Amino acid sequence: MRIGELARAAGVSTRALRYYEEQGLLVSERRGNGYREYGEHAVRQVAFIQDLYSAGLPSEVIREILPCAGPAGATGDCSALQAKVQEVRDRLARQERQIADRREMLERYLSGADAPAAFTGLPGLSAGG
Repeated sequence: MRIGELARAAGVSTRALRYYEEQGLLVSERRGNGYREYGEHAVRQVAFIQDLYSAGLPSEVIREILPCAGPAGATGDCSALQAKVQEVRDRLARQERQIADRREMLERYLSGADAPAAFTGLPGLSAGG
């Protein structure tokens, strides 16, 4: 399928597909007229790439993951990759905890139970409102 067809089928822009190719995440064959041609697996691959980006993985890690998760199975040494993915997962977990702590602080402030620590001692603001 051509780039426009893949973009529609995968729900992404043609610009995103060109970027994925530049990053070495997606491969196309060039026809004699210069048009890109993608295989049927490309729709699933683009969805997978999008999921990995959404999870916070950078292009260089995604580039390493793809050979380990391709339709033909692992095509290289994927053991070192697991540590990188765990590191990203752990970083996301830390960020989730930080966000939850901040949300809790804001909820206490909005409910009148507490003022954010940075505001304590400012005129007109005290713990409890």
